[in-house]
Amino acid sequence: MSTSPRNNLLEGHAGEHALAVFANYDIETMWTLSGAHVFPLYDAATKADPPMRLVDVRHEQTAVFGAEATAKLTRRPGLAVVTAGPGVTNAVSGVAQAFFNGVPLLTVGGRAPQFRWGAGALQELDHPPILAPITKRSTTARTAAEVAGVMDEALQVALASHRGPVFVDVPMDELYSRAEVAIPERTPRERISPDPEDLTSVAALLADAERPILVLGSDVWMDEAEAAAVRFADETGVPVITNGMGRGVLPRGHRQLVTRARSHAFNNADLVLVAGTPLDFRLGFGVFGGKAQSPARVVHLTDAPSQLAEHVQLAASAAGDLTLVFDGVLSALQQELRRPAAEPWLETLRAGVSAAIERDAPLLAATNDPIHPARIYGELLPLLADDAVIIGDGGDFVSWAGKFVEPRRAGCWLDPGPYGCLGAGAGAAAAARIARPSSQVVLLYGDGAAGLSLLDVDTLVRHQLPVVMIVGNNGAWGLEKHPMRFLYGYDVAADLRADTGYDAIVRALGGAGETVTRPDEIGSALRRAFDSGIPYLVNVLCDPEVAYPRSTTGV
Repeated sequence: MSTSPRNNLLEGHAGEHALAVFANYDIETMWTLSGAHVFPLYDAATKADPPMRLVDVRHEQTAVFGAEATAKLTRRPGLAVVTAGPGVTNAVSGVAQAFFNGVPLLTVGGRAPQFRWGAGALQELDHPPILAPITKRSTTARTAAEVAGVMDEALQVALASHRGPVFVDVPMDELYSRAEVAIPERTPRERISPDPEDLTSVAALLADAERPILVLGSDVWMDEAEAAAVRFADETGVPVITNGMGRGVLPRGHRQLVTRARSHAFNNADLVLVAGTPLDFRLGFGVFGGKAQSPARVVHLTDAPSQLAEHVQLAASAAGDLTLVFDGVLSALQQELRRPAAEPWLETLRAGVSAAIERDAPLLAATNDPIHPARIYGELLPLLADDAVIIGDGGDFVSWAGKFVEPRRAGCWLDPGPYGCLGAGAGAAAAARIARPSSQVVLLYGDGAAGLSLLDVDTLVRHQLPVVMIVGNNGAWGLEKHPMRFLYGYDVAADLRADTGYDAIVRALGGAGETVTRPDEIGSALRRAFDSGIPYLVNVLCDPEVAYPRSTTGV
């Protein structure tokens, strides 16, 4: 490989061209599973100065989930490289999750050689049509000379609001080929300015509200608007509920954080401002207000016009860079010379939070045999540092985490988001350990989810990535077992093998772990896990009859 100062010219194979573009976007890690179709990308990563980190995994889904989590944690594009054919199709669920989460992810696929196309080469498949419905752009760089430009354009698209995944495949013969090309300079990301009239409309509604609620979602974090969101909350005094990566924007214990009184808040609010998250099943599809109240007016604040809800009637909306949106509404509110009279409402909700904490205290200290899953969180919460990264990969067991775990800092909570895909945990945990080397990393596994990715503990061990894993092991697909019983009076296809020793799997792969059968053993086991400095799994045998008391089925 040789470079020339003239017009950023680079002579080398197409893998080197691609890597030069990745470097322009501050991409530091390549998530992959080895395949000959993409060897030039490995060659370029290895010979780069400094070398790009290669994390090779045991299943392509883990590579993409790791890249997606990297993007969530760093707010830079994640990069996954997979081989042709099944390498790409194995990656589809991870790409779909990134699509629903609005995460900037570049997945690069190998592709059968162009000169053999149509002759039946190994793993010959036209990938872009498969990926098109779940990406912002899905395309082929057909020649070596095109690779740098196509990769640069794809990354620009991934980062533009509303963020999302992109896919590029490159024919094997072209990826190995050499050319001299100009490496494009990175184009600064454009900030979308919200319409001032929209901001004024939102401010007017907020000024008149008596029972407002502000919901902060993942895009508040991804759009780097957390400081503006805190300013907005502090200045308006509005009660706040968080979801997704919005968790931690207002830290645990903040007087305006009323997530624990969520049902009462949504049923009695007169105005709900939803910022940085869709009005999907997690928010009652945007319908708020109970039987005793008129329907609440709904305001949607998004990072791009394409994300504004169309299935509900909005009282107002604003779209654009979320820092500009929050600060713009505040500015308009100051011109109104009013602020919402929300203090009495906030005190009502704070009382609800206190009541919920008091009501749930016995669950967190439960001495049931078999173990109540809530007791695990009663033991875990006091051990968590302020910067701990918590990853949820499961159904019922992780739902309890959503109830009890409120991070102290933004960017410290990872879950699958609205796509609800199990199996993302191992990749996300590896990504968290790399992105946050000094933080605790805790992976919360349902036993069903553990079966989808636990072999990638091998990846954690080989790459020396210590993670604490906790399995809530109830021997069932709990999220399906209990609803099916409710509907039919019985259940089928919902049982797993009882008391499976998931910790033995981790030990066999080079990590460590133990099984816990009594509530009074949980705390000491977790402390051993945190102190171990290696991938460590605590397998807690839980009561299969305990179901999380959910209020929505998601449909």
